[in-house]
Amino acid sequence: MLVFILRRLAQAIIVMLTVAFIAFMLFQYVGDPVTNLLGQDATEEQRIALRKDLGLDAPFPVQFARFIGNAVQGEFGLSLRQGRKVSSLIVERFPATLELSMVAGLIALGVGIPLGVYAALRRGRASSQLLMMFSLLGVSLPTFLIGILLILVFAVWLKWLPSFGRGDVVAFGTWTTGLLTADGLRHVLLPAITLSVFQLTLIMRLVRSEMLEVLRTDYIKFARARGLSNRSVYFGHALKNTLVPVITITGLQLGSLIAFAIITETVFQWPGMGLLFIQAVQFADIPVMAAYLCLISFIFVTINLLVDLLYFAVDPRLRVEGKAH
Repeated sequence: MLVFILRRLAQAIIVMLTVAFIAFMLFQYVGDPVTNLLGQDATEEQRIALRKDLGLDAPFPVQFARFIGNAVQGEFGLSLRQGRKVSSLIVERFPATLELSMVAGLIALGVGIPLGVYAALRRGRASSQLLMMFSLLGVSLPTFLIGILLILVFAVWLKWLPSFGRGDVVAFGTWTTGLLTADGLRHVLLPAITLSVFQLTLIMRLVRSEMLEVLRTDYIKFARARGLSNRSVYFGHALKNTLVPVITITGLQLGSLIAFAIITETVFQWPGMGLLFIQAVQFADIPVMAAYLCLISFIFVTINLLVDLLYFAVDPRLRVEGKAH
């Protein structure tokens, strides 16, 4: 187990260094932040002085080493757009993105797994076919279109839910949440549903496929031969084994929710990391863009590591193979 963890940690460090290098190398040459800050009428002396103050006059290896050293300490320099520490911007925006992603993930799991089980157990029926048609729509429709349709129906026509913003929030130190206020809950519903649709349909189709596969195995036939009830067979044996491969997909999808919340946050003007990244791209705010990519990569690597460990703990075959080697 220790060797397994150390190997995964070494791989995670290599991946993070690679992503940091690529992000820094790419965004080092996107746009001209000096021109954005000073404007076209600035003198050459002003440009040189600002480049020196920002550290942009140093060689690439020196800038990258400085970036890595600061990133390890949680510092990513100053935002070229707002003139504030990037770390403080992330602290302000990350709670909103994590809150949105967690609610979307809970919706995807809470709805996707039961629907997938139902579609597998009622295979061939009209209701199951309708669910599969819905899943195709959920996978095919772009996120921004789903968001616009939900806004049109629930915010414009029915006027049930707000169409933008985060609503009232409660602060616990530097952490903020809207889940403890009625207004915050109303504001999070539409963006969370929009963000969860793709993941929900993906989980539903995966659970259905795995459930049908498990129901054809010999030990399920043996359980039926022993006289066990359908409830015991379906939920005591089949579902438990169905969820083993779902763990990996679900864990990685949580990272995807955080990373791909950009479109949803833009449509609903949700004040999270995705909206901050879009604004940074428009302004060529290099430190914010590099920090965002490194943060998302770190989240993916961490989740992937946790999923690997959980998979290792859940599936005894991996432990047996590890001992054999």
